[in-house]
Amino acid sequence: MLFNSWLFPPFLLLVLALYRVLPARAQNAMLLVASYVFYACWDWRFLGLLLISTTCDWLLARAIRREPSREAARRWVACSVAVNLVFLGFFKYFNFFIDSANTLLSGLGLGTWDVQLRVILPVGISFYTFQSISYIVDVYRGEVEPARNPIDFALFVAFFPHMVAGPIMRSRDLLPQFQRERHTTRLQLREGLWLVLLGFFKKMVIGDNLAQIVDRVFSSGDHAGATVLLGVYAFAFQIYCDFSGYTDIARGVAKFLGVELMVNFNRPYLARNPSEFWRRWHISLSSWLRDYLYVSLGGNRDGRLKTYRNLMVTMILGGLWHGAAWNFVLWGTYHGLLLVLHRLIVVDLKLWPTPTRLGAWVSRIVMFHAVCYGWLLFRARSVEQIWSMTKALGSSGWLETVAPSGSVVVLLASVLALSALEAWTGNSDEPSRSPGWRWGVGPLVCSTLVLCIVILSPPVAQSFIYFQF
Repeated sequence: MLFNSWLFPPFLLLVLALYRVLPARAQNAMLLVASYVFYACWDWRFLGLLLISTTCDWLLARAIRREPSREAARRWVACSVAVNLVFLGFFKYFNFFIDSANTLLSGLGLGTWDVQLRVILPVGISFYTFQSISYIVDVYRGEVEPARNPIDFALFVAFFPHMVAGPIMRSRDLLPQFQRERHTTRLQLREGLWLVLLGFFKKMVIGDNLAQIVDRVFSSGDHAGATVLLGVYAFAFQIYCDFSGYTDIARGVAKFLGVELMVNFNRPYLARNPSEFWRRWHISLSSWLRDYLYVSLGGNRDGRLKTYRNLMVTMILGGLWHGAAWNFVLWGTYHGLLLVLHRLIVVDLKLWPTPTRLGAWVSRIVMFHAVCYGWLLFRARSVEQIWSMTKALGSSGWLETVAPSGSVVVLLASVLALSALEAWTGNSDEPSRSPGWRWGVGPLVCSTLVLCIVILSPPVAQSFIYFQF
Protein backbone atom coordinates (compact mmCIF):
# COMPACT_ATOMS: atom_id res chain seq x y z
CA MET A 1 0.00 0.00 0.00
CA LEU A 2 1.28 3.44 -0.91
CA PHE A 3 0.65 6.64 1.04
CA ASN A 4 -0.39 8.25 -2.25
CA SER A 5 -2.83 5.50 -3.26
CA TRP A 6 -6.61 5.81 -2.98
CA LEU A 7 -6.63 2.83 -0.61
CA PHE A 8 -4.61 4.60 2.09
CA PRO A 9 -7.10 7.32 3.26
CA PRO A 10 -9.91 4.85 4.18
CA PHE A 11 -7.31 2.54 5.74
CA LEU A 12 -5.95 5.38 7.88
CA LEU A 13 -9.42 6.60 8.89
CA LEU A 14 -10.38 3.09 10.03
CA VAL A 15 -7.15 2.75 12.02
CA LEU A 16 -7.67 6.14 13.71
CA ALA A 17 -11.31 5.32 14.53
CA LEU A 18 -10.36 2.01 16.13
CA TYR A 19 -7.45 3.61 17.92
CA ARG A 20 -9.71 6.13 19.66
CA VAL A 21 -12.21 3.57 20.98
CA LEU A 22 -9.81 0.81 22.07
CA PRO A 23 -8.16 0.65 25.52
CA ALA A 24 -4.44 1.31 25.76
CA ARG A 25 -3.13 -2.26 25.61
CA ALA A 26 -5.48 -3.24 22.79
CA GLN A 27 -4.22 -0.30 20.71
CA ASN A 28 -0.85 -1.97 20.15
CA ALA A 29 -2.44 -5.23 19.02
CA MET A 30 -4.69 -3.35 16.60
CA LEU A 31 -1.76 -1.30 15.25
CA LEU A 32 0.25 -4.48 14.75
CA VAL A 33 -2.56 -6.10 12.76
CA ALA A 34 -2.98 -2.87 10.76
CA SER A 35 0.76 -2.79 10.07
CA TYR A 36 0.71 -6.36 8.78
CA VAL A 37 -2.31 -5.58 6.60
CA PHE A 38 -0.48 -2.49 5.27
CA TYR A 39 2.53 -4.65 4.43
CA ALA A 40 0.47 -7.54 3.03
CA CYS A 41 -1.17 -5.18 0.52
CA TRP A 42 2.21 -5.14 -1.23
CA ASP A 43 2.86 -8.90 -1.09
CA TRP A 44 1.37 -11.10 1.66
CA ARG A 45 3.91 -13.86 1.01
CA PHE A 46 6.69 -11.91 2.73
CA LEU A 47 4.79 -11.63 6.01
CA GLY A 48 6.29 -14.99 6.93
CA LEU A 49 9.81 -13.61 6.46
CA LEU A 50 8.96 -10.61 8.64
CA LEU A 51 7.47 -12.83 11.36
CA ILE A 52 10.49 -15.17 11.40
CA SER A 53 12.92 -12.25 11.66
CA THR A 54 10.87 -10.59 14.41
CA THR A 55 10.48 -13.78 16.45
CA CYS A 56 14.20 -14.61 16.23
CA ASP A 57 15.28 -11.16 17.36
CA TRP A 58 12.78 -11.05 20.25
CA LEU A 59 13.96 -14.43 21.55
CA LEU A 60 17.67 -13.76 20.99
CA ALA A 61 17.54 -10.38 22.74
CA ARG A 62 16.12 -12.06 25.84
CA ALA A 63 18.77 -14.76 25.61
CA ILE A 64 21.50 -12.12 25.41
CA ARG A 65 20.29 -10.40 28.59
CA ARG A 66 19.99 -13.70 30.52
CA GLU A 67 23.48 -14.85 29.47
CA PRO A 68 26.04 -14.17 32.24
CA SER A 69 29.01 -14.69 29.91
CA ARG A 70 29.87 -11.83 27.56
CA GLU A 71 31.47 -14.30 25.18
CA ALA A 72 28.28 -16.35 24.99
CA ALA A 73 26.22 -13.15 24.62
CA ARG A 74 28.40 -12.14 21.67
CA ARG A 75 27.58 -15.46 20.02
CA TRP A 76 23.87 -14.74 20.34
CA VAL A 77 24.46 -11.29 18.82
CA ALA A 78 26.37 -12.88 15.95
CA CYS A 79 23.52 -15.34 15.46
CA SER A 80 20.93 -12.55 15.22
CA VAL A 81 23.06 -10.43 12.88
CA ALA A 82 23.74 -13.49 10.72
CA VAL A 83 20.03 -14.35 10.40
CA ASN A 84 19.13 -10.79 9.47
CA LEU A 85 21.99 -10.39 6.99
CA VAL A 86 21.35 -13.78 5.38
CA PHE A 87 17.76 -12.74 4.67
CA LEU A 88 18.88 -9.34 3.41
CA GLY A 89 21.78 -10.73 1.39
CA PHE A 90 19.76 -13.45 -0.31
CA PHE A 91 16.80 -11.35 -1.37
CA LYS A 92 18.74 -8.20 -2.22
CA TYR A 93 22.13 -9.33 -3.50
CA PHE A 94 21.92 -12.95 -4.71
CA ASN A 95 21.51 -12.24 -8.42
CA PHE A 96 23.90 -9.25 -8.23
CA PHE A 97 26.77 -11.38 -6.92
CA ILE A 98 26.01 -14.22 -9.35
CA ASP A 99 25.97 -11.79 -12.30
CA SER A 100 29.18 -10.11 -11.12
CA ALA A 101 30.91 -13.47 -10.64
CA ASN A 102 29.81 -14.62 -14.11
CA THR A 103 31.17 -11.43 -15.65
CA LEU A 104 34.52 -11.99 -13.94
CA LEU A 105 34.69 -15.70 -14.81
CA SER A 106 33.73 -15.01 -18.41
CA GLY A 107 36.44 -12.38 -18.69
CA LEU A 108 38.99 -14.90 -17.40
CA GLY A 109 37.77 -17.54 -19.86
CA LEU A 110 36.62 -19.86 -17.07
CA GLY A 111 33.00 -20.23 -18.11
CA THR A 112 29.99 -19.14 -16.05
CA TRP A 113 27.63 -20.45 -13.38
CA ASP A 114 24.26 -21.40 -14.72
CA VAL A 115 22.45 -20.17 -11.60
CA GLN A 116 19.59 -17.68 -11.77
CA LEU A 117 16.65 -17.20 -9.43
CA ARG A 118 13.77 -14.79 -9.87
CA VAL A 119 14.18 -13.20 -6.44
CA ILE A 120 11.70 -10.46 -5.55
CA LEU A 121 13.00 -7.82 -3.15
CA PRO A 122 10.69 -7.63 -0.09
CA VAL A 123 9.72 -3.99 0.34
CA GLY A 124 11.32 -2.35 3.38
CA ILE A 125 13.65 -5.24 4.19
CA SER A 126 16.71 -2.97 4.38
CA PHE A 127 14.97 -0.67 6.86
CA TYR A 128 13.50 -3.20 9.28
CA THR A 129 16.67 -5.35 9.12
CA PHE A 130 18.87 -2.43 10.21
CA GLN A 131 16.36 -1.47 12.89
CA SER A 132 16.35 -5.00 14.31
CA ILE A 133 20.16 -5.22 14.26
CA SER A 134 20.47 -1.95 16.17
CA TYR A 135 18.04 -3.30 18.80
CA ILE A 136 20.09 -6.46 19.31
CA VAL A 137 23.36 -4.53 19.56
CA ASP A 138 21.84 -2.02 22.00
CA VAL A 139 20.59 -4.87 24.21
CA TYR A 140 24.08 -6.39 24.17
CA ARG A 141 25.65 -3.04 25.05
CA GLY A 142 23.22 -2.63 27.95
CA GLU A 143 21.69 0.52 26.49
CA VAL A 144 18.13 -0.90 26.41
CA GLU A 145 16.22 -3.66 28.17
CA PRO A 146 14.85 -6.45 25.96
CA ALA A 147 11.12 -6.15 25.31
CA ARG A 148 9.04 -8.48 27.47
CA ASN A 149 5.87 -8.24 25.42
CA PRO A 150 6.26 -9.74 21.92
CA ILE A 151 3.44 -7.52 20.58
CA ASP A 152 5.30 -4.37 21.65
CA PHE A 153 8.47 -5.56 19.97
CA ALA A 154 6.70 -6.72 16.80
CA LEU A 155 5.06 -3.29 16.55
CA PHE A 156 8.46 -1.63 16.99
CA VAL A 157 9.67 -3.57 13.92
CA ALA A 158 6.53 -3.33 11.77
CA PHE A 159 4.93 0.04 12.70
CA PHE A 160 3.35 0.88 9.34
CA PRO A 161 4.06 4.64 9.00
CA HIS A 162 7.83 4.16 8.83
CA MET A 163 8.39 0.45 8.25
CA VAL A 164 8.95 0.34 4.50
CA ALA A 165 11.06 3.49 4.00
CA GLY A 166 12.17 4.74 7.38
CA PRO A 167 13.25 6.63 9.31
CA ILE A 168 15.27 3.83 10.94
CA MET A 169 14.28 4.26 14.58
CA ARG A 170 16.40 3.25 17.57
CA SER A 171 14.78 0.98 20.11
CA ARG A 172 15.55 3.37 22.96
CA ASP A 173 13.51 6.07 21.20
CA LEU A 174 10.56 4.13 19.75
CA LEU A 175 10.04 1.00 21.84
CA PRO A 176 9.26 2.87 25.13
CA GLN A 177 6.49 4.73 23.30
CA PHE A 178 4.77 1.40 22.62
CA GLN A 179 5.30 0.21 26.20
CA ARG A 180 3.41 3.07 27.84
CA GLU A 181 -0.04 4.54 27.50
CA ARG A 182 -0.27 7.19 24.79
CA HIS A 183 -2.53 10.23 24.43
CA THR A 184 -2.60 12.23 21.22
CA THR A 185 -2.43 15.95 21.97
CA ARG A 186 -3.92 18.82 19.97
CA LEU A 187 -0.40 19.97 19.17
CA GLN A 188 0.42 16.55 17.70
CA LEU A 189 -2.74 16.66 15.59
CA ARG A 190 -1.85 20.13 14.23
CA GLU A 191 1.73 19.11 13.55
CA GLY A 192 0.62 15.83 12.00
CA LEU A 193 -1.83 17.52 9.63
CA TRP A 194 0.82 19.97 8.50
CA LEU A 195 3.48 17.30 7.98
CA VAL A 196 1.09 15.10 5.97
CA LEU A 197 0.06 18.04 3.79
CA LEU A 198 3.66 19.14 3.29
CA GLY A 199 4.78 15.58 2.54
CA PHE A 200 2.11 15.02 -0.10
CA PHE A 201 2.98 18.36 -1.73
CA LYS A 202 6.68 17.49 -1.86
CA LYS A 203 6.02 14.02 -3.23
CA MET A 204 3.08 14.46 -5.59
CA VAL A 205 3.61 18.00 -6.88
CA ILE A 206 7.38 18.46 -6.87
CA GLY A 207 8.84 14.96 -6.82
CA ASP A 208 6.47 13.28 -9.28
CA ASN A 209 6.60 16.14 -11.80
CA LEU A 210 10.38 16.27 -11.68
CA ALA A 211 10.42 12.49 -12.11
CA GLN A 212 9.07 12.90 -15.64
CA ILE A 213 12.03 15.13 -16.54
CA VAL A 214 14.52 12.78 -14.90
CA ASP A 215 13.11 9.70 -16.61
CA ARG A 216 13.32 11.37 -20.04
CA VAL A 217 16.92 12.44 -19.55
CA PHE A 218 18.23 9.16 -18.11
CA SER A 219 16.34 7.00 -20.63
CA SER A 220 17.63 8.99 -23.58
CA GLY A 221 20.74 8.03 -25.49
CA ASP A 222 21.38 11.66 -26.46
CA HIS A 223 23.55 12.98 -23.66
CA ALA A 224 24.01 16.66 -24.44
CA GLY A 225 25.72 18.59 -21.66
CA ALA A 226 22.92 21.01 -20.76
CA THR A 227 20.34 18.24 -20.85
CA VAL A 228 22.44 16.08 -18.54
CA LEU A 229 22.81 19.01 -16.16
CA LEU A 230 19.04 19.52 -16.21
CA GLY A 231 18.45 15.83 -15.44
CA VAL A 232 20.95 15.81 -12.58
CA TYR A 233 19.52 18.97 -10.99
CA ALA A 234 16.00 17.62 -11.39
CA PHE A 235 16.94 14.31 -9.78
CA ALA A 236 18.63 16.08 -6.87
CA PHE A 237 15.34 17.75 -5.96
CA GLN A 238 13.19 14.80 -6.98
CA ILE A 239 14.90 12.37 -4.62
CA TYR A 240 14.94 14.93 -1.81
CA CYS A 241 11.23 15.76 -2.14
CA ASP A 242 10.29 12.12 -2.69
CA PHE A 243 12.16 10.78 0.31
CA SER A 244 11.72 13.68 2.72
CA GLY A 245 8.06 13.82 1.63
CA TYR A 246 7.65 10.17 2.66
CA THR A 247 9.29 10.92 6.00
CA ASP A 248 7.03 13.93 6.56
CA ILE A 249 3.92 11.81 5.90
CA ALA A 250 5.22 9.00 8.11
CA ARG A 251 5.96 11.40 10.96
CA GLY A 252 2.59 13.11 10.54
CA VAL A 253 0.62 9.84 10.59
CA ALA A 254 2.60 8.67 13.63
CA LYS A 255 1.71 11.91 15.45
CA PHE A 256 -1.99 11.13 14.88
CA LEU A 257 -1.33 8.00 16.95
CA GLY A 258 0.60 9.81 19.66
CA VAL A 259 3.96 8.47 18.43
CA GLU A 260 6.99 10.61 17.66
CA LEU A 261 9.41 9.61 14.88
CA MET A 262 12.78 11.26 14.40
CA VAL A 263 13.52 14.04 11.91
CA ASN A 264 15.29 12.44 8.94
CA PHE A 265 16.24 15.52 6.88
CA ASN A 266 17.50 18.95 7.83
CA ARG A 267 17.84 21.04 4.64
CA PRO A 268 20.80 18.96 3.40
CA TYR A 269 21.55 21.09 0.32
CA LEU A 270 22.67 23.90 2.64
CA ALA A 271 25.55 21.75 3.91
CA ARG A 272 28.99 23.34 3.62
CA ASN A 273 31.05 20.13 3.59
CA PRO A 274 30.62 16.36 3.19
CA SER A 275 30.50 15.66 6.91
CA GLU A 276 27.74 18.23 7.43
CA PHE A 277 25.80 16.83 4.48
CA TRP A 278 25.61 13.41 6.12
CA ARG A 279 24.44 15.01 9.35
CA ARG A 280 21.55 16.51 7.37
CA TRP A 281 20.66 13.83 4.77
CA HIS A 282 18.91 10.56 5.72
CA ILE A 283 19.97 11.21 9.29
CA SER A 284 18.66 7.88 10.60
CA LEU A 285 20.80 5.87 8.15
CA SER A 286 23.95 7.99 8.43
CA SER A 287 23.81 7.88 12.24
CA TRP A 288 23.20 4.10 12.09
CA LEU A 289 26.25 3.61 9.87
CA ARG A 290 28.29 5.80 12.20
CA ASP A 291 27.24 4.09 15.46
CA TYR A 292 27.08 0.46 14.37
CA LEU A 293 29.61 0.21 11.54
CA TYR A 294 32.12 3.08 11.62
CA VAL A 295 32.57 2.95 15.41
CA SER A 296 32.73 -0.87 15.37
CA LEU A 297 35.52 -0.69 12.77
CA GLY A 298 37.49 1.57 15.11
CA GLY A 299 36.21 4.99 14.14
CA ASN A 300 38.93 7.60 14.45
CA ARG A 301 40.68 5.95 17.40
CA ASP A 302 43.63 4.29 15.64
CA GLY A 303 45.31 7.00 13.61
CA ARG A 304 44.69 8.77 10.34
CA LEU A 305 45.11 5.94 7.86
CA LYS A 306 42.74 3.62 9.68
CA THR A 307 40.26 6.46 10.06
CA TYR A 308 40.33 7.00 6.29
CA ARG A 309 39.92 3.26 5.77
CA ASN A 310 36.96 3.14 8.13
CA LEU A 311 35.31 6.05 6.35
CA MET A 312 35.73 4.39 2.97
CA VAL A 313 34.46 0.99 4.14
CA THR A 314 31.46 2.58 5.84
CA MET A 315 30.43 4.60 2.81
CA ILE A 316 31.01 1.78 0.30
CA LEU A 317 28.81 -0.52 2.36
CA GLY A 318 26.33 2.33 2.73
CA GLY A 319 26.24 2.63 -1.04
CA LEU A 320 25.73 -1.10 -1.43
CA TRP A 321 22.88 -0.93 1.12
CA HIS A 322 20.98 1.23 -1.38
CA GLY A 323 20.94 -1.41 -4.07
CA ALA A 324 22.56 -4.36 -5.78
CA ALA A 325 24.32 -2.54 -8.61
CA TRP A 326 27.78 -1.17 -9.31
CA ASN A 327 26.57 2.41 -9.62
CA PHE A 328 25.62 2.33 -5.91
CA VAL A 329 29.09 1.02 -5.06
CA LEU A 330 30.58 3.89 -7.07
CA TRP A 331 28.27 6.36 -5.34
CA GLY A 332 29.34 5.12 -1.90
CA THR A 333 32.99 5.18 -2.92
CA TYR A 334 32.63 8.73 -4.22
CA HIS A 335 31.12 9.97 -0.95
CA GLY A 336 33.76 8.08 1.00
CA LEU A 337 36.46 9.93 -0.93
CA LEU A 338 34.74 13.26 -0.25
CA LEU A 339 34.69 12.51 3.48
CA VAL A 340 38.35 11.40 3.46
CA LEU A 341 39.47 14.52 1.58
CA HIS A 342 37.48 16.75 3.91
CA ARG A 343 38.97 15.12 6.99
CA LEU A 344 42.50 15.25 5.54
CA ILE A 345 42.36 18.91 4.47
CA VAL A 346 40.17 20.47 7.16
CA VAL A 347 40.56 18.31 10.27
CA ASP A 348 44.01 16.73 10.06
CA LEU A 349 46.12 19.22 8.07
CA LYS A 350 43.98 22.27 9.01
CA LEU A 351 44.55 23.82 5.60
CA TRP A 352 41.05 25.30 5.33
CA PRO A 353 40.43 28.50 7.34
CA THR A 354 37.13 29.26 9.02
CA PRO A 355 35.01 30.69 6.18
CA THR A 356 33.46 34.13 6.17
CA ARG A 357 29.73 34.51 5.50
CA LEU A 358 30.46 34.81 1.78
CA GLY A 359 32.85 31.88 1.97
CA ALA A 360 30.19 29.77 3.69
CA TRP A 361 27.79 30.32 0.79
CA VAL A 362 30.51 29.52 -1.72
CA SER A 363 31.14 26.30 0.21
CA ARG A 364 27.43 25.47 0.06
CA ILE A 365 27.32 25.98 -3.70
CA VAL A 366 30.43 23.85 -4.26
CA MET A 367 29.12 21.12 -1.95
CA PHE A 368 25.72 21.12 -3.65
CA HIS A 369 27.34 20.46 -7.02
CA ALA A 370 29.58 17.79 -5.56
CA VAL A 371 26.46 16.07 -4.22
CA CYS A 372 24.73 16.49 -7.59
CA TYR A 373 27.48 14.60 -9.37
CA GLY A 374 27.01 11.87 -6.80
CA TRP A 375 23.32 11.78 -7.78
CA LEU A 376 24.37 11.15 -11.37
CA LEU A 377 26.22 8.05 -10.15
CA PHE A 378 23.22 7.05 -8.07
CA ARG A 379 20.55 7.45 -10.77
CA ALA A 380 22.46 6.15 -13.81
CA ARG A 381 21.34 2.79 -15.19
CA SER A 382 24.85 1.52 -15.92
CA VAL A 383 28.54 2.33 -15.64
CA GLU A 384 28.51 3.06 -19.39
CA GLN A 385 25.83 5.70 -18.90
CA ILE A 386 27.83 7.29 -16.07
CA TRP A 387 30.83 7.58 -18.40
CA SER A 388 28.74 8.97 -21.26
CA MET A 389 27.05 11.61 -19.09
CA THR A 390 30.29 12.58 -17.38
CA LYS A 391 31.93 13.12 -20.76
CA ALA A 392 28.98 15.27 -21.81
CA LEU A 393 29.39 17.44 -18.71
CA GLY A 394 33.14 17.74 -19.33
CA SER A 395 32.77 18.59 -23.00
CA SER A 396 33.98 22.06 -23.97
CA GLY A 397 30.87 22.65 -26.07
CA TRP A 398 28.21 21.66 -23.55
CA LEU A 399 27.09 25.27 -23.04
CA GLU A 400 26.15 25.44 -26.69
CA THR A 401 23.42 22.86 -26.14
CA VAL A 402 20.01 23.99 -24.89
CA ALA A 403 17.90 22.18 -22.32
CA PRO A 404 14.14 21.93 -22.98
CA SER A 405 12.64 25.24 -21.85
CA GLY A 406 9.46 23.72 -20.39
CA SER A 407 11.49 21.39 -18.20
CA VAL A 408 13.65 24.27 -17.00
CA VAL A 409 10.53 26.18 -15.95
CA VAL A 410 9.20 23.17 -14.01
CA LEU A 411 12.56 22.73 -12.28
CA LEU A 412 12.88 26.41 -11.34
CA ALA A 413 9.28 26.58 -10.09
CA SER A 414 9.85 23.46 -7.98
CA VAL A 415 13.05 24.80 -6.43
CA LEU A 416 11.45 28.18 -5.67
CA ALA A 417 8.36 26.58 -4.08
CA LEU A 418 10.47 24.22 -1.97
CA SER A 419 12.85 27.01 -0.89
CA ALA A 420 9.96 29.30 0.07
CA LEU A 421 8.30 26.58 2.17
CA GLU A 422 11.49 25.64 3.98
CA ALA A 423 12.40 29.28 4.61
CA TRP A 424 8.90 29.93 5.98
CA THR A 425 8.67 26.95 8.34
CA GLY A 426 12.34 26.58 9.29
CA ASN A 427 12.89 23.35 11.21
CA SER A 428 9.59 23.47 13.09
CA ASP A 429 6.81 20.88 12.80
CA GLU A 430 4.37 23.47 14.08
CA PRO A 431 3.37 25.80 11.21
CA SER A 432 1.60 28.28 13.49
CA ARG A 433 5.04 29.43 14.64
CA SER A 434 5.88 30.53 11.11
CA PRO A 435 5.88 34.24 10.21
CA GLY A 436 2.47 35.71 9.44
CA TRP A 437 0.48 32.61 10.38
CA ARG A 438 -2.08 34.57 12.44
CA TRP A 439 -2.54 37.20 9.75
CA GLY A 440 -3.92 34.83 7.18
CA VAL A 441 -0.66 33.61 5.66
CA GLY A 442 -1.00 30.13 7.15
CA PRO A 443 -4.49 29.33 5.81
CA LEU A 444 -3.49 30.78 2.45
CA VAL A 445 -0.39 28.55 2.29
CA CYS A 446 -2.34 25.42 3.30
CA SER A 447 -5.11 26.14 0.79
CA THR A 448 -2.54 26.68 -1.95
CA LEU A 449 -0.82 23.40 -1.16
CA VAL A 450 -4.12 21.51 -1.29
CA LEU A 451 -5.03 23.08 -4.65
CA CYS A 452 -1.60 22.27 -6.06
CA ILE A 453 -1.91 18.64 -4.93
CA VAL A 454 -5.35 18.34 -6.57
CA ILE A 455 -4.51 20.18 -9.80
CA LEU A 456 -0.81 19.64 -10.45
CA SER A 457 -0.25 16.02 -9.38
CA PRO A 458 0.40 13.64 -12.30
CA PRO A 459 -2.62 11.43 -13.08
CA VAL A 460 -0.76 8.19 -12.27
CA ALA A 461 0.59 7.83 -8.72
CA GLN A 462 4.27 6.92 -8.63
CA SER A 463 5.93 4.70 -6.05
CA PHE A 464 8.32 6.25 -3.56
CA ILE A 465 11.94 5.95 -4.69
CA TYR A 466 13.18 4.39 -1.45
CA PHE A 467 10.67 1.52 -1.62
CA GLN A 468 13.19 -0.24 -3.87
CA PHE A 469 15.89 -0.11 -1.18
